[in-house]
Amino acid sequence: MIAAKCRIGDLRAHYKNTYNVARAVKGLSLNKAITYMDNVLDHKQIIPFRRYNGGVGRAAQAKVFKQTQGRWPEKSVKCVRELLINLKANAETQKLNTDDCFINHAVVQRAVSGRRRTYRAHGRISPYLSSNCHIEFHCYQKTKDVKKADAPALRLTKKQAACKRLAIGK
Repeated sequence: MIAAKCRIGDLRAHYKNTYNVARAVKGLSLNKAITYMDNVLDHKQIIPFRRYNGGVGRAAQAKVFKQTQGRWPEKSVKCVRELLINLKANAETQKLNTDDCFINHAVVQRAVSGRRRTYRAHGRISPYLSSNCHIEFHCYQKTKDVKKADAPALRLTKKQAACKRLAIGK
């Protein structure tokens, strides 16, 4: 099976949003995924928030995914969309038919937090961290249906074989 992949490291987009965006795209065909990202940017479709959904508001568009909570995280969607376009280009380079390509691997991992500072009252300073992430996608070209091979004969234990011999002997 020939596959194509793409990844980005230390992306300055929120990990929790990007996780849900990547999860929404996994399993879709490559062209469908890019169209889906465009629709999310136009607020025609929603990203269902299945995990990290504390405080996430409810939206009627999420009913399509049998969810109640969802958002339109623009920054994460734009980053994932660019990555999917790159994945499509990589698939074409690998001589894959992009119409038959499906995303079978979508991983988002936390990266090292970006550290800044914010100034507080009474001369104090607090950390001001950004939650960065790494993203990785793999896609493969679905092949035509292959006929299922004949099932191999079941292996019998010594006890089962002995019982079978006795049954034939009677």
